[in-house]
Amino acid sequence: MGQEAFSERTAKEKWREHMRKNPYKQLPPIERKPDGSLNRITPAQRKQANALIRRECCCYEDGNCMLLDDGDTHTCPQTISFSVCCKWFRWSVLPQIGTLEAEIFRDKELKRCVVCGRVFVPKSNWAKYCPDCAARVHRRQKTESERKRRSCVDS
Repeated sequence: MGQEAFSERTAKEKWREHMRKNPYKQLPPIERKPDGSLNRITPAQRKQANALIRRECCCYEDGNCMLLDDGDTHTCPQTISFSVCCKWFRWSVLPQIGTLEAEIFRDKELKRCVVCGRVFVPKSNWAKYCPDCAARVHRRQKTESERKRRSCVDS
């Protein structure tokens, strides 16, 4: 009986039940600048963040924030703000795009790819290429190394 009742519930009801436990309260607070203000984002960063929210945020539904759901609909505050004001966005959604997170918070050093010129977050101090270019460059270097090695062999 318990399983049948559980399976008859809609996804929205299951989500509301999960959110009653309020995992939002377990998240750390949003970082602030030394003067106490929130980190600001540029219009280009906001556009990228809004696309990420629409695509990845589990609390976003039809322009509304389900975390703020108290019976009335509430517009997602992060989609209309030029600052990082939502803890869920900060700790659950934003880390999915490391470069955007690094641009906003400047907590990670950014580098520019030698090949394409795109900004990326390096995984080590030696990184010179963005992840997209790294595979191509390393494949080309390996091919050249093998070709050189084979040419030195006397047949």
